[in-house]
Amino acid sequence: MFDRFTLLAGPCQLEDDALNLEVARELVRLSQTLDLQIVFKASFDKANRSKLDGIRGPGLEKGLELLSTVKAETGLPLVTDVHEPAQCAPAAAVVDILQIPAFLGRQTDLVVAAGETGCAINIKKGQWMAPEEMAAAVDKARRSGAGPIATTERGTFFGYGNLVVDMRSFARMRDATGMPAIFDGT
Repeated sequence: MFDRFTLLAGPCQLEDDALNLEVARELVRLSQTLDLQIVFKASFDKANRSKLDGIRGPGLEKGLELLSTVKAETGLPLVTDVHEPAQCAPAAAVVDILQIPAFLGRQTDLVVAAGETGCAINIKKGQWMAPEEMAAAVDKARRSGAGPIATTERGTFFGYGNLVVDMRSFARMRDATGMPAIFDGT
């Protein structure tokens, strides 16, 4: 899954079928035009919203239906966030990659549950973590039976509300974990 350059792209949070499919079909076109491996990324729940009334998505059951439609219509591989151990097995039955959000990358029960599915896993590095600290999260996933594993860098705190990506982090994370490193440009 992560054996060559791979782009994870999509609406971040699942939308209705029409918009999900419009985005996915364009990703298929780009994949074919550029000979690029693209994975459709959308989350059924964005459980890390700042405000209680922030829009979170359609939820697990409806979200997995929407993701199944994207896969059936386009054939694109899928990635979605999981936030709780109980979400891992149902999500792994539909998607190709389970993504552990940055705020949850150290949560042993979640990483182990994701690994136990045998699915590919992408673990996002917390903004407070050094790249080398991802080795422990990767070890949890690997020892739990995960399929291919990748890590994601999205930046480090630089004051309040600012993230800065230290480009050296990618090599440091790859060296520490032995896994591919993904850049999250959001």
